[in-house]
Amino acid sequence: MKINKLNSLVELYFKKCDEVDQKKPFLKWLKEDKPTHSWEDVRERIFKLSSKIKSLINEGDRCLILSENRPNWLISDIAVMNAGGISVPIFTTYSSSDYKYILNDCNPSLIIVSNDNQFLKIKEYINLKSQKIISFEKIEVESLLMQDILIENNHKEIINYNLKRNMPACIIYTSGTSGNPKGVVLSHGGILSNCEGAVELLKSLTEKKDPVFLTWLPLSHSYEHTVQFIQIIVGAKVYYAESLEKLISNMIIAKPTIMTAVPRFYQNLFTKININFEKQKGIKKKLINTTLNLGKKILKKEKLSFNEKFTNFICNFLVRKKIQNQFGGNLQAFISGGGALDQNIGEFLNAVGLPTLQGYGLTEASPVVSCNLPNLVKVETVGPPFSTNEVKIADDGEILIKGENVMLGYWNQKEETEKVIKEGWLHTGDIGELNQDNYLKITDRKKDIIVNLGGDNISPSKIENILCLNHLIKQSYVYGDKKNYLVAIIVCDKEISKEKIKPVIENINNNLTIIEKIKKTIILNDEFTIDNGMLTPTLKLKRKEILKNYKKQLDNLY
Repeated sequence: MKINKLNSLVELYFKKCDEVDQKKPFLKWLKEDKPTHSWEDVRERIFKLSSKIKSLINEGDRCLILSENRPNWLISDIAVMNAGGISVPIFTTYSSSDYKYILNDCNPSLIIVSNDNQFLKIKEYINLKSQKIISFEKIEVESLLMQDILIENNHKEIINYNLKRNMPACIIYTSGTSGNPKGVVLSHGGILSNCEGAVELLKSLTEKKDPVFLTWLPLSHSYEHTVQFIQIIVGAKVYYAESLEKLISNMIIAKPTIMTAVPRFYQNLFTKININFEKQKGIKKKLINTTLNLGKKILKKEKLSFNEKFTNFICNFLVRKKIQNQFGGNLQAFISGGGALDQNIGEFLNAVGLPTLQGYGLTEASPVVSCNLPNLVKVETVGPPFSTNEVKIADDGEILIKGENVMLGYWNQKEETEKVIKEGWLHTGDIGELNQDNYLKITDRKKDIIVNLGGDNISPSKIENILCLNHLIKQSYVYGDKKNYLVAIIVCDKEISKEKIKPVIENINNNLTIIEKIKKTIILNDEFTIDNGMLTPTLKLKRKEILKNYKKQLDNLY
């Protein structure tokens, strides 16, 4: 399949359908052992649903999708596009004000909602007289039920060949660490271009084993939304996880070969494995340390002696294999995106036999810009740029991107669009550099940099990542803009006292520069969460919200 010759994501899907065995398993939701959907089953559902949607909307109408991850999500997404609509996926974890803003902003004519739980979140912001509703399960108001639509036999098997690469495929609202979410309009060609770059990257992995994905990151996120179409291209079997809490047990069932997630997941993984390692003593402890040391040497392409090669063979059998089996035993790659992965975590996971490829992207770039290559991992970087987009570094260090993957613009925000897209180049707001091997390294976030009273530029996220490497610290927030030293909020369990945290901070400070040292702290037991508005749906800190809530306490530390 030549991806660069395709006109739309719809055409991509139906072309792949013609290539694969129709009886082959395709989608499975792990909740309550739901049935597996074959390619044939999914194809029929898309035809039936798109036929119904076409009777309800006009060309170019926005169609909202509010649902947890499940097979009907992908079916709805493709059906909307096939019916000539623009898909608008939204997070199930937004605040009421976000739901209100988005519904007013994109003004959807159709709302696709999974159940009452989701419907109640948006009920007061919709007009039941003018906006149609399709629901996967029964809800408290009258709606078109998915099961009824799928029973109908009067549909036509029509594929929409009028769609072009430069036409909008979806509007994905950035979760936003500050202010209202912005609607990023992504084109069919933009996402196809991104898929083309990703498939080149994954080629060596997908050729070895039949690809199996376990999906946990919300499909409303641009990263996982695009991954859907990569899964289609490689003919993968896709499992939808039950929840974050059940992710590890779901991995044992699904046995994924590839899995995508955000840095917070890998940070938690690092902490859990490390806690287990620290409990070991004697020969076991020595074997673990040897595994880590040799794994890091291999990662850095250092030559091993004959004895080291033999020892590494033993480590593979006694340590790495056991760890891999805890995650299904078939994992070929974790792919990290949606934020910066700490270098120590990247080295650790790769060394213990969990290959982890860090990439970089943003919603406005459909979303992936670059990613590390299997067997050519440089953990301090986010890998080389995809062949389908150009990357250059501006005079002030800002990363600029050009290519078909760059968004069409922000929905209803011409001025905001013109601020970030200049002469075809997308200004990312991230600071970085390209090394001699053309690997991209992110060094800072333009907007998040702290400038202290001495005029020094400090990256708070770098220090926060270092703090959170300690298993006693769950979360951290560093503060000190226009101040003469830095302070931090430290989130930990109730049983962890300030006195216990003090030596931890002192130890971390020993490895920081003078201007990066944390002088004072506030200890919290309540975590920053999506529900309290202090984390985005992809688990990034909402810096402005945290500051709004704790500014007085932070300022009292000076």
